[in-house]
Amino acid sequence: MVQTDRGDGITDHNTLPAWRRATKKSSGGPYRNMQLTITDLLQHPAVLIAAEFAVLAAFYVRATIGFGSGLISVALLSLMFPVKEVVPVVLLLDLVGSVLLGAYDFHEMQWRELSWLIPGSIIGLALGAFALADTDAQSLMRFLGVFILAYVLYAVTARPERMPQISRGWALPLGTLGGLIGSLYGGGGPPLVAYLQMRHLDKRAFRATFQAIALSDNVLRGGLYVGLGLLNLPLTVAFAALSVAAAIGLYLGNHLHMRISQRAFMRGTLLLLTIVGLKYLVF
Repeated sequence: MVQTDRGDGITDHNTLPAWRRATKKSSGGPYRNMQLTITDLLQHPAVLIAAEFAVLAAFYVRATIGFGSGLISVALLSLMFPVKEVVPVVLLLDLVGSVLLGAYDFHEMQWRELSWLIPGSIIGLALGAFALADTDAQSLMRFLGVFILAYVLYAVTARPERMPQISRGWALPLGTLGGLIGSLYGGGGPPLVAYLQMRHLDKRAFRATFQAIALSDNVLRGGLYVGLGLLNLPLTVAFAALSVAAAIGLYLGNHLHMRISQRAFMRGTLLLLTIVGLKYLVF
């Protein structure tokens, strides 16, 4: 549905879709900013349905290739709600996703890889807390975009299944970079994905090992959000309202994960990395 002009130079916003009318920011006008609360969701069923489908799609991707739910959820939900409310809710959804997928693939986890990846990730999370004070965040984001796209170009050129196997010594620096990026932008997956791909893990071991790293990140950031007052009861209730959609997405995505080939899995991860890289580079 499109907006129309009434002939007096004023756009008639009543012709906008319901979710856009509800989420249009007010600047002294008649539209208020939508809040991510159960009250607002129930008062605007169209917004609730859109949010549920956004979460379902994000966690369908997460279960299929092991990561990406945070990026997709935040990108879509922030079109409807304030990002300050979206990020803590998505953190809780990601926490549940990490627990469920990690438990499902528990026996596939590569503990020797995690012995350096998790400490590196924790170091990176701590460094990220100080980085924004002295560094231009936009410049860091562009650097990350270049890094990701360069890796994707290399992987496509070399073919994912023929990439050389790197040593386990890369776990600490790439884990630290992943933690740093996660602290700054809420999603430190790309360096970790690059490491796990170049360790030549099969798709289930890849997904399982990534969940363990994501879980440690979720727990640390969750404690920080609670301490800072960013995660409160209304947002926790909103998380509960969206958690069923996340569970359905995980269930459906897991079925696809079990059916796709290793080659298709690798190419799917590179496709999502390309989208992430372009987002960091352009926006």
